[in-house]
Amino acid sequence: MDLPDLIRGVNRLLEQTLEAELKPRGMSAHQYRVLEALSERNGLPMGDLATRVFVDSPTLTKIIDRMVQSAEVYRGPDPNDRRKVLIFLSRRGAAHFEDIGPLISCIQQDILDRLGASDAAALTSLLSELLGGSVSSRPRTFRGRESLSYDDKAASK
Repeated sequence: MDLPDLIRGVNRLLEQTLEAELKPRGMSAHQYRVLEALSERNGLPMGDLATRVFVDSPTLTKIIDRMVQSAEVYRGPDPNDRRKVLIFLSRRGAAHFEDIGPLISCIQQDILDRLGASDAAALTSLLSELLGGSVSSRPRTFRGRESLSYDDKAASK
């Protein structure tokens, strides 16, 4: 299995675990990520929020519409530019996020237990580097198909 397949597989496993825990509480993984992003920085423009929760703008609009209806978030004007709309965490959303915090901590602790603190820190660093754009977009052939390439210096870090 090549690296992108492994990343997709781990992501799918984590998404399924997260969804299984959140669904009984009436929340999706995307909704959780919105609450998490807004708890870290309240009052985000839709574009910034979409980037933080890894969804496209039309999908985020649907998610936010549902969350506004359930009073977990609300829309408000940007104080610096009245033409812009910002998304804010409501008290209800903050309370909901706080209620599921221990659940998320448990999932994260499971990962730490399985990897160990040192490997988890190394993996976090490597994945952060990949998200920062250090992977070459130049395709290379691997096992008869194109795959993302990386230089040996990056691989040996």
